Amino acid sequence: MQSLINTEIKPFKAQAYQNGQFEHVSDDDLKGKWSVVFFYPADFTFVCPTELGDLADNYAEFQKLGVEIYAVSTDTHFTHKAWHDTSETIGKIRFPMIGDPTGTLTRNFGVMIEEAGLAERGTFVIDPQGKIQIIEINAGGIGRDAAELLRKVKAAQYVAAHPGEVCPAKWKEGEATLAPSLDLVGKI
Repeated sequence: MQSLINTEIKPFKAQAYQNGQFEHVSDDDLKGKWSVVFFYPADFTFVCPTELGDLADNYAEFQKLGVEIYAVSTDTHFTHKAWHDTSETIGKIRFPMIGDPTGTLTRNFGVMIEEAGLAERGTFVIDPQGKIQIIEINAGGIGRDAAELLRKVKAAQYVAAHPGEVCPAKWKEGEATLAPSLDLVGKI
């Protein structure tokens, strides 16, 4: 499989549920700011609400960084509304929940489980130019951590703002970075 890192997102148009409204979302909405596209298998399931609830609890921190989150499953935007209205955990969500019943967006990002018609647990961080900078795909039974995603987004933003510097393992905001050079070879 060819990597999607540093590739531009493909055009798409979809319907989303957000804050009591149905909204149109397209690839243009993801450009000009940092975005997280967060695929999950299905509404009304088990691991998915724990992940989405974790994102909802950390949403203000993402917003402070100028990052919008887009949750995506192959359910419809109507199903997202019903889940939002009936689940206390999902009811906390303020970010767009995109419906992808045709699987177009899910296939664009290479996370469609064809035999099931569902998305893998795929996380994509997209820069303001619409290019994918981070990809994480987990097996269905392994939930993701919003705090770790937040750390990765901060690292991606730092690297984008500081050409010539890179963030080492476990880097946290304010910690030292590296400037790759011949002088560092074999000294780390």
